[in-house]
Amino acid sequence: MVPFGGWDMPVQYAGVLAEHKAVRTAAGLFDISHMARISVGGADALAFLERLFTNSVAGMKSDQVRYGLVCNEAGGILDDILVYRWPYGFSVVVNASNRPKILAWFEQQRVGKKVDISDMTTETTMIAVQGPDAVKFCEGLFDVDVSTLKYYFAKPALYCRNPSIVSRTGYTGEDGIEAIVPNELGQSLWEELIGRGAIPCGLGARDTLRLEAAMPLYGHELSETINPIQAGLGWAVKFDKDFIGKAAIQTASPGTVRVGLELEGKRAAREGSPIILDGSPIGTVTSGSYAPWVEKSIAMGYVPAANSAVGTKLGIDLRGSVVPATVVPLPFYKRKK
Repeated sequence: MVPFGGWDMPVQYAGVLAEHKAVRTAAGLFDISHMARISVGGADALAFLERLFTNSVAGMKSDQVRYGLVCNEAGGILDDILVYRWPYGFSVVVNASNRPKILAWFEQQRVGKKVDISDMTTETTMIAVQGPDAVKFCEGLFDVDVSTLKYYFAKPALYCRNPSIVSRTGYTGEDGIEAIVPNELGQSLWEELIGRGAIPCGLGARDTLRLEAAMPLYGHELSETINPIQAGLGWAVKFDKDFIGKAAIQTASPGTVRVGLELEGKRAAREGSPIILDGSPIGTVTSGSYAPWVEKSIAMGYVPAANSAVGTKLGIDLRGSVVPATVVPLPFYKRKK
């Protein structure tokens, strides 16, 4: 167990390798209750979120879930979040470490507006089932047919006759279901899913899985000094509307950009390792690991845009020895649909 974003979290249960492969081949089970869950309602809720969110909120269908960023005036990323649109309002899922910051930002931005904000994090449990068998393992647990849920859609549901939420979302690169249930039912849901064959997974496997899928992690690939375009998240930014940080993002120079790197051999590049070109550092690794499923040493990091083309030969300084690396397309792994 380790401290993580104000919570005590498991690094592993049976081991990172076994857990990683369980998610790729069957289904893994994650307690993700550390992710902040915030309800946003009121007459001005739509306009409020539209201004704070880089992606479109107005264009969302009812029960749809959408990924995007919350930025400061300088275009730096305050957090990457999920917005859920309901017939009666909105929900937002925020990274654990950014919960106080985003709640404070929401409070600051809602002044003078008819917006109600409720932090539901400590009142509910959030559990993710991820992998090709995830939907099958969840069938019959809720009063909605989870197999009919489209990707990045959610439904209010009943679990043991109690109001809950199920969504077809995740952070592993696999198909999956994420469920939010009352705290008193969290353990029973967890144990039911283990009984159906889901394998408990910790932070270690969650990190190697999201790395293979090239999903950015706040504090690594994302920060207040990085804008969404640098991070390769331009698809989640809609410049045909107004949002905080828009002007700064539009006028920013390319600078450094996020790339995928494949290293020779099995040594893992760690966060902070210098990325080398012609003997000189030009960038920094933000995440790296030997990836269990693709069976390669992979990393993500930031390099100048001029050196970011796929196929570019670079090196990574691993404690004084430079290991050859090549810029490769992202993601490193993509599931077969």
